[in-house]
This record gives sequence, C-alpha cells and structure tokens, in this order.
Amino acid sequence: MICAAMLAGGIGSRLKQGIPKQFVKINNKPILVHSVEKYLNVKDFDKIIVSSPKSCIDKTKRLMEQYFPHNDKIVVIEGGLTRNGTILNSIQYMKNQNCEKDSILVTHDASRIFVSEKIIEDSIKYAIETGAASAAVPAIDVIFESKEEGKLTDIPLRKHLCHAQTPQSFNIDEFLEIYEDLSDDEIDKLDEAMMLFHLRDRDVKLFPGDPGNFKITRPFDITLAESIFKS
Repeated sequence: MICAAMLAGGIGSRLKQGIPKQFVKINNKPILVHSVEKYLNVKDFDKIIVSSPKSCIDKTKRLMEQYFPHNDKIVVIEGGLTRNGTILNSIQYMKNQNCEKDSILVTHDASRIFVSEKIIEDSIKYAIETGAASAAVPAIDVIFESKEEGKLTDIPLRKHLCHAQTPQSFNIDEFLEIYEDLSDDEIDKLDEAMMLFHLRDRDVKLFPGDPGNFKITRPFDITLAESIFKS
C-alpha cells in the first residue's frame, strides 16, 4: 500500500498580508514549510504532494527546494479550481505513478501547522480500516443555523455536533468509485471529501483531533501561533 499526503494552499486569505497565505511567515518560516516538515516526520508516506494554484507553482517549487533541497519525496502539482478538483489531480498523479490498489491519500489544509504526528498516523490507520477518516473535535459553543441572512432558522443539538479538522484521509479507489457515480448536482454540493462518502452512506470514521490543530485564517491566528512558538 502506498500512502501520499496532499497539502493544499490557496490564493485567498483573510490574513491581509498581500501574499497567498501559504507564503506568510510564522516563526521565520512560511506556513507551507511548517506543514511539510510535519508530514516529512511521518515515515508512512511515499510522497508528499504539495498542491498549488497555477499562478504560484514556480514560487512553491523554489520554496520547497530552498527548505528541502533535493528531496525526492516532495512533488509540487497544480491544484484544481475546487477542493475536489485538487483531490482528483492528486489521485491522478498517484495513478500515473502506478500506485497500488487501495492506496491512501491523506489531505491536509497547509494552514494547520500544529497538527501532531499522532493525528496524522491515526488518520492513516482509520482510513485503512474504514475507507475514510477525519479528525474532529466536539463543538463547545452553541451553533446557530441561518439559512436566511441575519435570521435564526435552527439550533442543532450541540451534543451531536463537532468541528471537522484535517487531516482527512481515504482509499483513493473508493473515492473514485463514488465520484464517478455522483450526479452533476451532487458534485456541485461537494465542499470536502468526507461529504462524498456520506452521500453514498459509506462509513466515515471520526477520530479525536486537537484544539491546538487550529487553522490559521485571520490575523489573530498569526499572533496566537507566534506566541505558541515562543512559549
């Protein structure tokens, strides 16, 4: 079995730094570099697939060579227009490398730089056992549903809710089997890989994430991350 990690970073950012989020520096290193380092520390991976918007590919390649010179485990590929398009590009890369049947792809938002090796390893283990797995943490706040702007439409029971994290991992052949069975309307509704498995009633293992595995999204998150490195 071959395991590959897909680290994705996009152009959009609420950090207001004037550059794509994956290139913003925290503790004197770009966000993307922090995440790649975490995945390189896990020995299970045959490849670390770094997905990049087309406009950032050359810069991403230079960054990988600067911090990880001559590392054949790292490959930079073009991402898709959507998250699932990016996943499909990564799976196609694996297939082009003649990966084994039932290989596992571990997807990760590169802005979660504090992911632990245990969470990554658990993600692989449960994806092998179940077919699909995601880190998650219980919701600690009441969640308001608002299907109309500015209007409360429902309050789901908090005990049934949790916040999804990455990594999210899955069997690539099961992913392709389901994807090819989806209608265009169903594909349009997809905003993450676990939804695809859910649409066909496949089991998705939710395993414990960590509140520290937060996503760097806003300027305050940079301040928090810097303070963690200094503590």
